[in-house]
Amino acid sequence: MGSEEKPSLPGSAAYWERRYAKGGNSGAGSRGEHAQFKAEVLNRFVASQGIDSVIEFGCGDGEQLSLAEYPRYLGFDVSPTQLSRTMARFAEDASKSFALYDPIRYSDRAGIITADLALSLDVIFHLTEDEVYQRHLEHVFGAARRYVALYTSDADDPELTGEFAPHMRNHPVLRDVAKHFPEWRLRERIENPHPWSREDTDGSISDFFIYERTGVS
Repeated sequence: MGSEEKPSLPGSAAYWERRYAKGGNSGAGSRGEHAQFKAEVLNRFVASQGIDSVIEFGCGDGEQLSLAEYPRYLGFDVSPTQLSRTMARFAEDASKSFALYDPIRYSDRAGIITADLALSLDVIFHLTEDEVYQRHLEHVFGAARRYVALYTSDADDPELTGEFAPHMRNHPVLRDVAKHFPEWRLRERIENPHPWSREDTDGSISDFFIYERTGVS
């Protein structure tokens, strides 16, 4: 695109609402080999750690959730259109709850909205606004009693793939979590088996970063 202006975006939440309203889905990361990899990692972790409840910030179209084996689940999403569809998809599943997520109008100072494990899967690099990104981390870590699993990129470069992905932005996640959430330690990093590159754009830019609250075994 050279010196041409990049396409303007209405904001991350508005982008996803518009995308879903036009019939789009949650993307390649929630399908095929990428979805299977995430499900295998998370299902194994939930079982091995005796996790009873899971909260996810960004449940999307439910494709990833359809592979999950969670005892109890609460899924948030910013898109009213897609959330209604996902709720309908799992309407007969009594183990799953859903709610609309507005990062600016979300507050849980009383600590009511909590679970053993909080998830953010392929969400963070879609948060193009600094405030929304910061609030997202606050809400994810604030909702977790024992563990947090982030599946995202981690880099200082604010550009992800330049003009090829105007709705995506890298964030220095490891640095920011260490700075703002010192009571959490990185328990494990699990690299995805099919990384993205300019030569292989079918790969994923994300890896798992699994955090554990200090003092919790």
